[in-house]
Amino acid sequence: MIEGRQGENLDLHSRHVNPQFAKVLKTIGFDRVYTRAEGPYLWDQEGEKYLDMLAGYGVFNIGRNHPVVRQAIKDVMDAEPAALVQMEPPLLSGLLAEKLKEKVPSSLDTVYFTNSGTEGVETAIKYAHRATRRPRIVHCDHAFHGLSNGSLSLNGDHHFRDGFDPLLADCSKIPFGDLDALETELSRGDVAAFVLEPIQGKGVFIADNEYLLEARELCTKNGTLFVLDEVQTGFGRTGKLFAMEHSGVEPDILVLSKALSGGFIPVGAVLTRREIYSKVFDNMENCVIHSSTFGQGAFAMAAGLATMHVIEQEGLIENAKKQGDVLLEGLRDLAQKYELIREVRGCGLMIGIEFGRPRSLTLKLGWDLAHKVNEGLFGQAIVMPLLGDHRILTQVAGHGLEVIKLIPPLVLSDSHVNWFLEAFEKVVKRSHRFPGPIWEVTTRLAKHALSRS
Repeated sequence: MIEGRQGENLDLHSRHVNPQFAKVLKTIGFDRVYTRAEGPYLWDQEGEKYLDMLAGYGVFNIGRNHPVVRQAIKDVMDAEPAALVQMEPPLLSGLLAEKLKEKVPSSLDTVYFTNSGTEGVETAIKYAHRATRRPRIVHCDHAFHGLSNGSLSLNGDHHFRDGFDPLLADCSKIPFGDLDALETELSRGDVAAFVLEPIQGKGVFIADNEYLLEARELCTKNGTLFVLDEVQTGFGRTGKLFAMEHSGVEPDILVLSKALSGGFIPVGAVLTRREIYSKVFDNMENCVIHSSTFGQGAFAMAAGLATMHVIEQEGLIENAKKQGDVLLEGLRDLAQKYELIREVRGCGLMIGIEFGRPRSLTLKLGWDLAHKVNEGLFGQAIVMPLLGDHRILTQVAGHGLEVIKLIPPLVLSDSHVNWFLEAFEKVVKRSHRFPGPIWEVTTRLAKHALSRS
């Protein structure tokens, strides 16, 4: 069936799945048909090879279709496991919980398994309410914690929230990195949890170590649970196994997912203190008061165990730091040469390249024309030729942001870094001609945006 219908991808999605997304892909030239993947590479049906600098939004830290994880899942399949019995304590989930606990502060001594990051955030919200008996949750602007109802209530971008009211009522947004605003909210004495990404995925905004440690202290002082969402920053992404290790901060609840799966089977984990857990599951009658049908599936647990093994054995954490440092240095050198690059920020292999209004008159004119129509068009106009001319897959870091986010597989090599830096400079250099190819793309996108309004 697959062989016979290869190439119908866009048409099938237009008719049966998500017509608007199919239109977007066609408009920006992303309507390629990928037929194979390995490590940091994708191949299309013409046999062209692409460098993946997106990694499924941070899922493929170990690269795509890693043979060790594939074999582990096959081995479990061949064993014909008694999976999802439900009224039993599965061995594999116990082993994965044990392994995760070895890698985090000893205070995080209890594990709950989920299918995704958003489900993990939902779990953290429920745990916080139940454990503290308080109504409010505090989160930051630009935050992204998922798109189910509870996690969407903590989303700092109105683009995702508009039209989905009513969301959770007792959720308060504060500026990212603002300790005074946090203290003001917590001092009211009714905040169950402060939920935070150590590095925000939408824009790659980085919380400094002092902020994280002082936020932790404020939460402790005010009886509020400190929740870290490491769904995207976890499992080596930042050059440490978890981003919290850079500061040494210890959360009350840690939410993990994405890369733990190895990209094969959805899996997530919520680690917390037994004291919190015991207030949720407070007697035998309440032993499954919060649960998930597929949360401890045998194949997902095997994928998690194998993925952690690969990260350790192949030195991917160290490689993320090494290649991330080289990328950051190269990109910052380019920022000195090209005025459209406002800032380069990042940690390990989670990097944001932000573009800004240029100084020169002609480029400023082009920039202003594009931004009268829609914020974020220029970043997309950089992403498109990276794919079309240089076979590198990237994407902007969020709606209305002139930021390209790099979150490649952690298997990136020196040659991959050079491939990206050389291609990126060529694209940015062309963007400094006005009128020119990049501005033509921006104009086309702007016209398309106007036609939709």
